Amino acid sequence: MIVFGSPSRYVQGPGALRQLGTELARIADTAILVLDPLIQDKHGESIDASCRAAGVAARQLRFSGECTPAEVERLAAEAGEPAVVAAAGGGKCIDAGKALANRNGAIVVTIPTIASTDAPTSHNYVMYDENHRMIAVEKLKNNPALVVVDTAVIAQAPKKLFVAGIGDAIGKIYETEACYAAGGINVFGAGSSFSAVELGRACHRLLLAEAVAALTAIDAGVPSAALERVVEATVLMSGLAFESGGLSISHSMTRGLTALKPYADALHGFQVAYANLVQIRLEGRPEAEIRALATFYGDVGLPRSLTELASPPDADAMEHIAQRTMTAPHIRHFPRDLTAAEIREAMQWVEAAFAEQAT
Repeated sequence: MIVFGSPSRYVQGPGALRQLGTELARIADTAILVLDPLIQDKHGESIDASCRAAGVAARQLRFSGECTPAEVERLAAEAGEPAVVAAAGGGKCIDAGKALANRNGAIVVTIPTIASTDAPTSHNYVMYDENHRMIAVEKLKNNPALVVVDTAVIAQAPKKLFVAGIGDAIGKIYETEACYAAGGINVFGAGSSFSAVELGRACHRLLLAEAVAALTAIDAGVPSAALERVVEATVLMSGLAFESGGLSISHSMTRGLTALKPYADALHGFQVAYANLVQIRLEGRPEAEIRALATFYGDVGLPRSLTELASPPDADAMEHIAQRTMTAPHIRHFPRDLTAAEIREAMQWVEAAFAEQAT
């Protein structure tokens, strides 16, 4: 049996924040807004005006910066019992909004202001401890009711974060195909959806065709047609693909990479991008295909090796990453059983092939 999940409504375009009140009014007439401090300082007044004009009584809460149990409790004490929780900011701010809503049974709205991951469409959220270490991945009962993406805001966010979003999305083709072929389960605990596999493939094609042009728009700080399509790919298409299609080796490797500094300090999308090369080497894809993906990485600024990700690895580092990767649940979503030795050998091949390109 398959399960395909998604947000109820997705809104994207320049100036979408100015329509936030109208969109919230479709759901409820009251809301709590959890805002990243930078977003509150820059856009808080216009968000408030949009909500007032639409007849939505919206109260703003300032996010502290880390999605910890203590922060969720602090927000809950200020929020009361909201019907809707809308969170605007980066991944941790959105996770805090999801956690607050889950605590109170509220409807979730996500407003990503960077396009570094596909988490805004997801029903997952991550909790951290006071030392910034991940302690749990929790799940909402449903996907967000609404996702609002203002591409004028995205276009002015740091370029590195936009590139990380490309890295997180470009390999969904490999992970969904592997999970589907293996008869694995998706994030909903059901069979991998073929529709999600097709979304992963379409996302991959779009990014190969449009990512370089979209980065030109990021450099200019102004949305373009290419940027619109790439944001749709990295936020919407990639998010639907991974949740309903399932994950595989690439995301399994983040368990190993996050367990060892300095690789743990790299952005999630950069970790996944590197791990894509390892996965397709394990799949036995033609060397020309692997090198073509690496060339694309060079064009957009994604890491092609552990050396480019953070630092040249030694044998112990590779072994540690490989062993930790084997503990991830997604490792089973592969057409054959793998060993840590095979993962280490694939890592060694990638390093030998591409580390010399590091600058």
